[in-house]
Amino acid sequence: MELVVGRVVKSHGVRGELLVEVRTDSPEERFAPGARLTGRVGRGRTATDREVTVDAARNHSGRLLVRLGGVTDRDAADALRGMLLLVDSADLPEPADPDEFHDHQLVGLRALDTAGDELGEVTEVVHTPAGELLGLRLAAGGEALVPFVTEMVPDVDLAAGTCTIDPPEGLLDLGTP
Repeated sequence: MELVVGRVVKSHGVRGELLVEVRTDSPEERFAPGARLTGRVGRGRTATDREVTVDAARNHSGRLLVRLGGVTDRDAADALRGMLLLVDSADLPEPADPDEFHDHQLVGLRALDTAGDELGEVTEVVHTPAGELLGLRLAAGGEALVPFVTEMVPDVDLAAGTCTIDPPEGLLDLGTP
């Protein structure tokens, strides 16, 4: 399974740097000099993939400025606008901490309440400056965001394909129609 770790927003400057929106918890690893990524331009059947190598990356206003091998001027950088930068999930090491998870491990989990009743399904992990949120599609209809903290998500069982949600009263009611 391929995972998006970044998206090229636009070119920056005249030397081929790219402004990249980061979509990974580990930008220092994914965008380290020498890292190889798959760059995907387009969608569906018209999408084309190519291997790209990171030459350099640095922080810039909450995003990254990235130089890719072979991209040396603004025109070449402009041609990559919208490119998705991907890694193969099989290439990712397992988190060392048992309470850490890769986003793709959480998406698709069945969300249960503390009594074991079905609440819905995890559809996404939203990364914010304040922390991560689990996006849920609720079985009762609607959607909700739940802070991914131990107090509200006390258990994640990847083998069973479930996570237990213990939200404060009314949190899940906000997302129902």
